[in-house]
Amino acid sequence: MLQSLASNSCVRLIQSHKSTWYFVSLVLGYVLYLVFGAVVFSSVELPYEDLLRQELRTIKKQFLQENECLSEDRLERFLKKALDASNYGVSILNNASDNWNWDFTSALFFASTVLSTTGYGHTAPLSSGGKAFCIIYSVIGIPFTLLFLTAVVQRIMVFSTRRPIMYFHRRWGVSKPLVAIVHATVLATTAVSCFFLIPAAIFSALEDNWNFLESFYFCFISLSTIGLGDYVPGEATNQKFRELYKVGITVYLILGLIVMLVVLETFCELQQLKQLRKIFYLKKDKPQDHLAILEHDHLSFTTVSNGATVYNEGKTQPFVSVPSLVSPNDDPMIQ
Repeated sequence: MLQSLASNSCVRLIQSHKSTWYFVSLVLGYVLYLVFGAVVFSSVELPYEDLLRQELRTIKKQFLQENECLSEDRLERFLKKALDASNYGVSILNNASDNWNWDFTSALFFASTVLSTTGYGHTAPLSSGGKAFCIIYSVIGIPFTLLFLTAVVQRIMVFSTRRPIMYFHRRWGVSKPLVAIVHATVLATTAVSCFFLIPAAIFSALEDNWNFLESFYFCFISLSTIGLGDYVPGEATNQKFRELYKVGITVYLILGLIVMLVVLETFCELQQLKQLRKIFYLKKDKPQDHLAILEHDHLSFTTVSNGATVYNEGKTQPFVSVPSLVSPNDDPMIQ
């Protein structure tokens, strides 16, 4: 008997806080996913890092043996200076070329990566004025970009998602959720083909050292706004039509980001995903709040009505008692 009561109470407790338990499971799942990613990245990349370290030590040792007049300290200072400059996008390997990091097209490409929060990190402001302007430019520009993207996506969604779904739903009589799923799948396939597969093939042809996987990797890292910066197009030595190439990449990033947002918004409007999201949200007690407001308004109205009644009753009573007159002869002044 006690066990059944305890089990019933536990079931009622779980059901009454179902949203909280779902949220806790979501947080635990996210933490486990982070740990899983860390384990996989560490196990895959750590051997390559160790191999690269050993190779660099070997090359450095061989270089010092071949150049005995150069001390290790001087070499370390030179390498540190070169690496610091490389972090700002200035390389000693191609300074003799015409590739500048802050000409107009390169600056336009940098501004687009800042406003879209992609931030490859291959180029960064060198001066204090440039860093200060970058802060002010980002504070104003990032919300402006979010507003711009929201307005564009909202208008595109009307013609790319809502109207086609309603058309096929009314024309063919197919259920609206099924039409939405098929439409979202077709839209996602088209977006992947036009903004991942085809651009990856183009980048692999234009960039000398990129294969198809690396080009597809760049497209995904860019349009997902991760922006690691390990692959940046148009940075090769003596790149042909570099200015036009940079402008084209800027246009590709903006259009691709808009298309990705349209696809995500299309999937977010699916009924199945809406129901899935609701189980993790905190439920609002709208009926209780509404009843509390009504009760408060009723009490306030009752209080005001009682006060008005008391006021009216007090107003009908005179301050000095006046005797009632039966006839004019009863008035002593007339007599």
